[in-house]
Amino acid sequence: MDTMLINFLDLMTSLFLLAVGCVVVWIIYMYFADKHQQTHAIRRNYPVIGRFRYFFEKQGEFFRQYFFAQDREEMPFNRAERSWVYRAAKNVDRTIAFGSTRNLNPSGTILFMNHPFPTLEEDASQPSDITFGPSQPKPFSTSSVFNISGMSYGALSSRAVLALSKGAKQAGCWMNTGEGGLSPYHLQGGADIVFQIGTAKYGVRDRDGKLSDEKLKQIAAHEQVRMFELKLSQGAKPGKGGMLPGAKVSEEIANIRGIPVGQDSYSPNRHPDINSTTDLLDMVAHIRQVTGKPCGFKLVVGLSAWLDDLLKEISERDPQLGPDFITIDSADGGTGAAPQPLMDYVGLPLQESLPLVIALRKKHGLQDRIRIIASGKLITPGKVAWALATGADAIVSARGNMFALGCIQALQCNKNTCPTGITTHNVKLQQGLDVEDKAERVANYNKYMHYGVGLIAHSCGVDNVRKLCPEHVRIVCDNSLSVAMDKLYEQYH
Repeated sequence: MDTMLINFLDLMTSLFLLAVGCVVVWIIYMYFADKHQQTHAIRRNYPVIGRFRYFFEKQGEFFRQYFFAQDREEMPFNRAERSWVYRAAKNVDRTIAFGSTRNLNPSGTILFMNHPFPTLEEDASQPSDITFGPSQPKPFSTSSVFNISGMSYGALSSRAVLALSKGAKQAGCWMNTGEGGLSPYHLQGGADIVFQIGTAKYGVRDRDGKLSDEKLKQIAAHEQVRMFELKLSQGAKPGKGGMLPGAKVSEEIANIRGIPVGQDSYSPNRHPDINSTTDLLDMVAHIRQVTGKPCGFKLVVGLSAWLDDLLKEISERDPQLGPDFITIDSADGGTGAAPQPLMDYVGLPLQESLPLVIALRKKHGLQDRIRIIASGKLITPGKVAWALATGADAIVSARGNMFALGCIQALQCNKNTCPTGITTHNVKLQQGLDVEDKAERVANYNKYMHYGVGLIAHSCGVDNVRKLCPEHVRIVCDNSLSVAMDKLYEQYH
């Protein structure tokens, strides 16, 4: 017995010395490697130790998120916002105690004006129906207020797309395909679908990358596809195209998007065949004529004079020829990866652009003809209620529904390393995403979003969320936002 113990201790000692020796050799190797490399000054001046800088930078993201950042500090979404979405999606208690942690004083803070005689619960009603493209052969009518914004299959995993589709079906809302085409996973869940046409025309392109009427008809033949949306620009990268690496173009992706297998695929920074407001209106009219279904366009608002000209041309030309809807995206980013200068500096945030577009629509008398869909960081009931009060007819959200799927804001959407299996094609990482469970969470999130918006509406004294209007909102501000809202107030009265 003593001999066995001695042998075991000798073995452990040998292993320990071997491990120490390996560490020493590694340190010596790293020392000489750092001293002789010419790329990093820190590593050259402080060999080995300097490498910890990069480790600590990476770990800093984790520690700030979980230990040091306050509930309302994080960007792009703070812990309080994410927490509400998680609780709603899991169908657990969503109440808080001891007062709000939201600072109600800074410029831009949205507040709702409660009525002295709020709507009684028994008098509350469900959101009324709205119709897109009432003059089209196949108009789309829905009572859904909150819907799923464009996220392409390819950017999202197949499990994530399927869970979103099933969740949307349960909730009775629609989902947007994103510019990556219509996948089987969009259809399999049974949801109503808005097919997005990006600058590369994925899914409806011919061999030369131009719009194919034949493929448009094939997409429109699906009963689930309710509308078509031309994407002019998006919040993450207004005015920028993109490149899908050939390594990601599998046979399945190639078939869905209509591109060669294994080859890089480029998206132009705009539609090459749309060079003016007239071209845009002609393209919308053409898509409607081919499909028989409503069509609109999506953009981030920057220069607004052309929108005034566009709506003027619609009102003068023929209101029925104009788009059935306009989706307004916010300039503060989205799920897609994009250059930081574009995310940080280009375009208008929704809080300024939405009132502007609503005012222009009212100016040209098109409020009964063109629907406005609001998009951009609207993931909580307060922000959705603000958009409705401002004049939006419907709201879409991508990142809110990603949180419902389990997104932890790891900021790895563009690295194929998403730890929750949402934005990765790594099969092992996708295994953590249970489709049925996540679909139910998406449906719960939609349900409690509508419930929360209803609470605000009833407090303001209206029995239907679509009756919220500018007089119910006060924005604490001292800049152009107040001017934009004042214009809405004037028009409302």
